[in-house]
Amino acid sequence: MLQNIRDNSQGWIAKTIIGIIVVLMAFTGVEAIFQATSNSQDAAKVNGEEISQSELSQAVDMQRRQLMQQLGKDFDASLLDEKMLRESALKGLIDRKLLLQGAQDSKFAFSEAALDQVILQTPEFQVDGKFSAERFDQVIRQLGYSRMQFRQMLTQEMLIGQLRAGLAGSGFVTDAQVLAFARLEKQTRDFATLNVKADPAAVKLTDEEVKAYYDEHAKEFMTPDQVVIDYIELKKSSFFDQVSVKDEDLQAAYQKEIANLSEQRRAAHILIEVNDKVTEAQAKAKIEEVQARLAKGEKFEALAKEFSQDPGSASNGGDLGYAGPGVYDPAFETALYTLTKDQVSAPVRTDYGFHLIKLLGVEAPEVPTLASLKDKLTRELKTQQVEQHFVEATKQLEDSSFEASDLAQPAQDLKLTVHTSKPFGREGGEGITASRAVVTAAFSPEVLDEGANSTAIELDPETVVVLRAKEHLKPAQLPLESVNASIRSQLAKEHASAAAKTKADELIASLREGKAPADKAIDGQGWKVIEAATRVQEGVDPAVLQALFRMPKPAAKDQPTYSSVTLADGSLVIVRLNGVNEAAAPTDEEKAHYRRFLASRIGQQDFAAYRKQLESAADIKRF
Repeated sequence: MLQNIRDNSQGWIAKTIIGIIVVLMAFTGVEAIFQATSNSQDAAKVNGEEISQSELSQAVDMQRRQLMQQLGKDFDASLLDEKMLRESALKGLIDRKLLLQGAQDSKFAFSEAALDQVILQTPEFQVDGKFSAERFDQVIRQLGYSRMQFRQMLTQEMLIGQLRAGLAGSGFVTDAQVLAFARLEKQTRDFATLNVKADPAAVKLTDEEVKAYYDEHAKEFMTPDQVVIDYIELKKSSFFDQVSVKDEDLQAAYQKEIANLSEQRRAAHILIEVNDKVTEAQAKAKIEEVQARLAKGEKFEALAKEFSQDPGSASNGGDLGYAGPGVYDPAFETALYTLTKDQVSAPVRTDYGFHLIKLLGVEAPEVPTLASLKDKLTRELKTQQVEQHFVEATKQLEDSSFEASDLAQPAQDLKLTVHTSKPFGREGGEGITASRAVVTAAFSPEVLDEGANSTAIELDPETVVVLRAKEHLKPAQLPLESVNASIRSQLAKEHASAAAKTKADELIASLREGKAPADKAIDGQGWKVIEAATRVQEGVDPAVLQALFRMPKPAAKDQPTYSSVTLADGSLVIVRLNGVNEAAAPTDEEKAHYRRFLASRIGQQDFAAYRKQLESAADIKRF
């Protein structure tokens, strides 16, 4: 909080908050993004408390960015369903609001100092092991927060974290539950397996069987619904060669660029806060006491370390580093810019309290030459013109396409070329037809059925297209000849698997009745024996392991239990459970581990139930 003066603008704690947000998102559902702006239209109300459309829009944007980051840069953003995103984001905001209300009703709280310490001690906001104001400022800007918004968000997330920890940490586990879990977890099993191979090559199929399957599954053997489109493509980059920059515009841009350069001032300060515990008069008396000691010759840096309540700068003697205009509180900045080097101000009142400010140094700006900035400024000026041309051309394209009965006239008006795509289905194709927005437009009733031109579709910030359907290739029945091979392969696999199942069932029946020896090879195949297998035994198919630990314990040592498992290739595995081995009693260390695990699981269940209870009891209105 106290480093708010400099840190709130140039620092705090960088990636820890990212870490905190990511961890908290696991139980709050969606990134909670707050912005203290008024909005006359609410997205929802939770027990009378509003969730604004602004909050919802921010949450949707954040969720979209997270999904795109997780799915990679090549992910097509148009694949995201906006309605589903909004519903998910709104549900997350409602859950978060309910949890905040629950935390407040339960009187959860923490001190401002505790919040400061969380921020200052977060490794991701540190450089070389020390808190970096610049690093913090960089991160919160990337997250889209102002200083106060970020602090408000973190405050609320910490409250929710306390609530969750309180509930999740209250899970209670009895000794009997721990022992029962340990017995099952440490149990091992002795078993053997015998494979019964499915042999599709041995299956003989008749043409009648193939035809019958073809007729029965006719809907599976259809050509896809496809469309061929004509389209025109408008690219922003095409306008760069059409614009130029005048010398007078370049000179004006240069003057504006260097006018923004300002001197940097290095400040140090001593802050005495005014807050719920310290009155204005008390804080003023304290800062005057420090001022008096400074007048007697004591060092500013030493007094800052002793008295300053700004944790981000106090340990550095109050040093805030260099900064330009617009960084500090207006009153703080006004006082700073009246000082000469090494001069200390009179007490200055800001929203945070009283300050003594010392000017440590001044850096004059280096003014670059026009020649050094020419390429940059030319590019920026051309970009501005191109952007305007692109916006105007996009509007012209929209209007012309809406009025035209084909794409020839819009293409002529804008000197564009009409392209034709290859056929593609609802799953998309190559090039622009890989875009979900293009596929959606191409198969829309307006374009596909009514023959209209589409609206302008933004493929990316640099590209806009308009399309129309040229040809609709409706689904048609594939001839039997074209799918004969695939049908035969499928039928052969099914018949072979069924035959293997019948054989396995017969073998199991013989084994149970004692007609076949339990430890002898069958049809030339020997049993594969595994002793003391665990629930995560390596080298065993997971489906076999799952079946193994569901099998009932053998009634006697010479009476094994049998079961079978069908594998992905249609083959079967006969599983013979020879014995169940109970483990030794768990050690104290193991019991402690199991207890923590079970308590955590119960705590998570309790927290989920609490959230559900809050929701069921709440008055929630969605608009």
